[in-house]
Amino acid sequence: MPEAPTLERLRQDARDELAALIDLRCRLGEDPWVFLPELPSVDEQVVATLREERMHSEQWSTARARAYHPTARDGDAERFEYELLRAIALDHPGLSSAVWAVLDKVPSRW
Repeated sequence: MPEAPTLERLRQDARDELAALIDLRCRLGEDPWVFLPELPSVDEQVVATLREERMHSEQWSTARARAYHPTARDGDAERFEYELLRAIALDHPGLSSAVWAVLDKVPSRW
């Protein structure tokens, strides 16, 4: 089993990804003063990457399928997102602030 990347490595990967995105958008003629405030912080980008990886992992696939099924009850998707992001915060305490910032952006109906 491959070793999990360290938080610092995840942050460096997020910095590289954000730098590439900034470069691309500038090359496409977008004004950085307009789009830079919309970009996530480095830690928020790490959380987004970890969330995406976990969403498609075996451990979370069944819960994701139930939460996002068309017959799921109201609030199931939000509860799933909360549990998923909470698990990231528990695994990487240094990302707790970013996890809560991301959670603030998840619409809540429960």
